[in-house]
Parts: sequence; structure tokens; C-alpha cells
Amino acid sequence: MRKYTFLFLLLFSWTAQSQQLPLSALKTGDLIFQDMDCGPLCDAIEAVTEGYDGHDFSHMGLVYIQKDTIYIIEAAGTKVRLNPLSSFSKNTHRPMYVGRLKSKYQKLIPAAIAFSLQQMGVPYDEEYVYDNGKYYCSELIYDAFKSANKNKPFFQLFPMTYKKPGTDDFFPAWKTYYEEIGKEIPEGKPGCNPGGMSTSDKLTIIATL
Repeated sequence: MRKYTFLFLLLFSWTAQSQQLPLSALKTGDLIFQDMDCGPLCDAIEAVTEGYDGHDFSHMGLVYIQKDTIYIIEAAGTKVRLNPLSSFSKNTHRPMYVGRLKSKYQKLIPAAIAFSLQQMGVPYDEEYVYDNGKYYCSELIYDAFKSANKNKPFFQLFPMTYKKPGTDDFFPAWKTYYEEIGKEIPEGKPGCNPGGMSTSDKLTIIATL
């Protein structure tokens, strides 16, 4: 009997986390994880960190619902911005995954949203260096929830790497990228990325979009 109960629970868990979520079920504060199609740089981002259930993620944003319109707060393009979900979803042809904070952390959402909205127009962090007055996608989310958590880290920072897994060689795409912007590769500096954040024990991946 225990064997069948375990199999039922496993099947239920898989079904709940792989089903498509109706847009009406999205909530302000949900996190959306994307596998973007941006070429070698996205491929390099995805290669160094495995996301939830082995999926690849290279971008993320924060759901913000106002007057029945679903927006995504994101650091993308040239700055932090509000992007309608309909536009945000065009960045990928694959399912997007929805993460929801566990119930005991839901109280942090209003303050995290308020912080994020205050960052509108802050330049995009093309250097991918934490705490330099600019934001890349997961860095914005990290700081939003840190601020909401009385300035104590909520998600985690890890040493960033731009090298091919198992080697001491930088991805060619990153070498070219940093040469073009005239900056050194910030190997080993603290940071975060969508894949790592999708595996946080502070949230649950509830479905796809």
C-alpha cells in the first residue's frame, strides 16, 4: 500500500508542477523563469548553473498585477522596466516556469514590489557585477527581497564563473563580450543567476506558462 501511495504522490507532484497555469492564477510576487533565445551568451549562462529540475534559465522577472493587467518587472534591455507579460513571453518559444514564495515568506512581497518599482529606469548592468549601481535580471530580484527582509540576504549569492564547466577556459562568447565593453571578466565575484534562484528553498515551482 505504501508503494502505491508513494507512486501516487510522485505522480501528483509531477502533474502539479508541469501543468500549464491559467493567467488568472498568477499572483503579484510570482517569479517567472525563462529560457531566452539570445544566442551564445544565453547558452553560456545556462551551461554553468542547472535550474529547477534540470531546466535551463537565462532570464527572470517579477510579476506585478495592476488593474487586471499582468506586468513583469525586469532588468532587461537598457534598464529596469515594466514589461507586459504578452511582450515578455515573446522572448522564448519554450514554457516559462512560475515560482511562488512559500507561504511563510509571502509577507515580504509588498515591500519587494515597492523596492523594484523604485528602481525603474536604473541602467542595465552589462558588467554583471553585484552592487555597482546597476542591475541585471536576478540581481534586481535579489536586492528587492533583501530590502524587504530588513536588509538581510533572502536569496543567495555565489561566486560567479564564466568558464566552461570542468575546464579553466572562459567561454569564447564571454571573452568577446568583455573585450567589446572594455571590462575584465569578473570571475569569482559574488552574484546570482536565474538558474540558481529557481532552485531556492524559499520558493516552489508551481507550473508553467
